[in-house]
Amino acid sequence: MKQKFHPDRAWTRRRALSALAGPVLALALASPAPAQNKLTLGVSIPSATHSFQGAIVFWANKAKKDLEQAHPGLQVVIKTASGGPEQANQLQDMLTANKIGALVIFPFESAALTKPVAQVKAKGVYVLVVDRGLTDPSAQDAYLSYDNTAFGKIPAEFMAKTLGGKGQVVALRGIATTLDNERMDGFNAVLKNNPEIKLLDAKYANWNRDDAFKVMQDYLTRFAHIDAVWAADDDMAVGVLKAIEQAKRKDIKLVFGGGGSKGMIKALMDGSNPVIQANVSFSPKFIYEAIKLTAEARLKGDKLPARTILPVVQITKENAKDFYFPDSPY
Repeated sequence: MKQKFHPDRAWTRRRALSALAGPVLALALASPAPAQNKLTLGVSIPSATHSFQGAIVFWANKAKKDLEQAHPGLQVVIKTASGGPEQANQLQDMLTANKIGALVIFPFESAALTKPVAQVKAKGVYVLVVDRGLTDPSAQDAYLSYDNTAFGKIPAEFMAKTLGGKGQVVALRGIATTLDNERMDGFNAVLKNNPEIKLLDAKYANWNRDDAFKVMQDYLTRFAHIDAVWAADDDMAVGVLKAIEQAKRKDIKLVFGGGGSKGMIKALMDGSNPVIQANVSFSPKFIYEAIKLTAEARLKGDKLPARTILPVVQITKENAKDFYFPDSPY
């Protein structure tokens, strides 16, 4: 029998996100405007090009349903984009056609979206940027994300320990964004303290399984020996594992993804693949919380803290059961 999805229960059980209660309860709210009975809130997010983004779209739509039901004067307008230019155009549409008063945006890219978001903010729209930051923070009112530096630091530390401080590793990056830079900086900072671990290469694979498969094929062709792979995302890890399997390479001891997808967590629990030994939490439900916080604050005429960073947690076989939700969209 198919399990019924209980998003609220799944959310409360995630220990990695329990610290969200702190930032939420400790909101440094100011009241520059009177409470309002009506609000049109725009939500701009990348389209579902892979499973994590599919879950982002799922949670955004659930937030729209829940919040519009709870607040009759609230209208949530959600638009998904397949690239930066399309997302920029959609922002203008939401501004002129939908007349949004607030915006929650998950930028497709950082640099390309900074000016379009700044233009929306200049029109008096309250802007919360989530996950992928802008290159100029003055273009936003608030920012919410996970600790992306730790997202890169945790895998590097695990690799250093697993490899005994020596070895050759490769990395797959996401899309050119501030968060990807933060993750890579965190990863490199650990390697700097482990000089006998050599990073052979780090290429962008766009958080995409197919792109990751091609990048890993290139690595396997160019490098005769690889000890570990930092895939930096569970979707990319799937492509990496497929490339390794097809090449029949036995030298790779560890593939570290990221995001806590149910497939990777299940593999951790089962021990079904010896190269999958750890992961790091990063739940897509943060978009639901971001929309909820913004809507409720603006309906009261309040502001959110300028910057909220949520913690991430290392996941291993020992605690994997706390992060496994088979009925989750991700």
